Amino acid sequence: MTDRKAQLAANLAKVEERITAACTAAGRKREEVTLIVVTKTYPASDVRMLSELGVRHVAENRDQDAAPKSAECSDLPLLWHFVGQLQTNKVRSVVGYADFVQSVDRARLVTALSKEAVRAEREVGCLVQVALDAEEGGRGERGGVGVGGVEELADLVAGSPGLRFDGLMTVAPLTGAYAGRQQEAFGRLMDLSTAVRRAHPAANMVSAGMSSDLEQAVAAGATHVRVGTAVLGVRPGLR
Repeated sequence: MTDRKAQLAANLAKVEERITAACTAAGRKREEVTLIVVTKTYPASDVRMLSELGVRHVAENRDQDAAPKSAECSDLPLLWHFVGQLQTNKVRSVVGYADFVQSVDRARLVTALSKEAVRAEREVGCLVQVALDAEEGGRGERGGVGVGGVEELADLVAGSPGLRFDGLMTVAPLTGAYAGRQQEAFGRLMDLSTAVRRAHPAANMVSAGMSSDLEQAVAAGATHVRVGTAVLGVRPGLR
C-alpha cells in the first residue's frame, strides 16, 4: 500500500469511527448514514484509491475539475454528486456524469437540468438546496433557496422529465439566525424534509454536515454527510 493510500485508509477509519459514534449517540443504525467523500481539488488518483478502499459516493463542486476526473474514473463503481453552485451553461456537461445534483436552487436550473437529462436519456437525482441564511424565498450567500421557496421548487423538480426529486441539502450558514448553531440549522432542515415528504414520500435524502459538524448533522437525522478535509487532508491553497 502506498503512503497516500495508507493515509486515506487511516483518515477514512477515523471518519467511520466518528459517524458510528454519532449514530450510537443518536440511537440510529450506522447504515442509516451514507458517507460522501468530497474530492474537489484532489486528483483522479485519489478517487481511484478511495474506490479501492470501499468509498462509493464522491462529490465535486466545479465542473471544470469534475468532468475530466469523472471521465478518468468512469470504470469505477462510483456515484457522483455535484454539490457546487451550478450555472446553466455547465448543465449539459454535469448531466453527463452526475448521478445527483445537490445544489438545485432555482426554477431556471430545473428547466435546464430536465432538458439535458432528457436529451442524454438519463435520470438525475436532485436535491433542493436550502439556504437558511436567505430572506424568505430569496437565495443564500452560498446558493440555495430560502425556506419559503422550498416546496414550490420541490414540486417543480418532481414534475420535470428526466429528474427525480430525492430530498434536501443545506450548508450550515455563516450568517443569519443559524450562524454558529449547526444543530438547530440541521434540525430545521429535518423539519422541512418532513414537510416536503408529505407530498413526495420517496424524497427521503437529507444531505447535511461536513468534516467539522457531521456529528450535529447525524444527531439531527441527516441521511448523507459530505466529508472532504477529514478524509483527504487540508486542500491545496487552504493551508
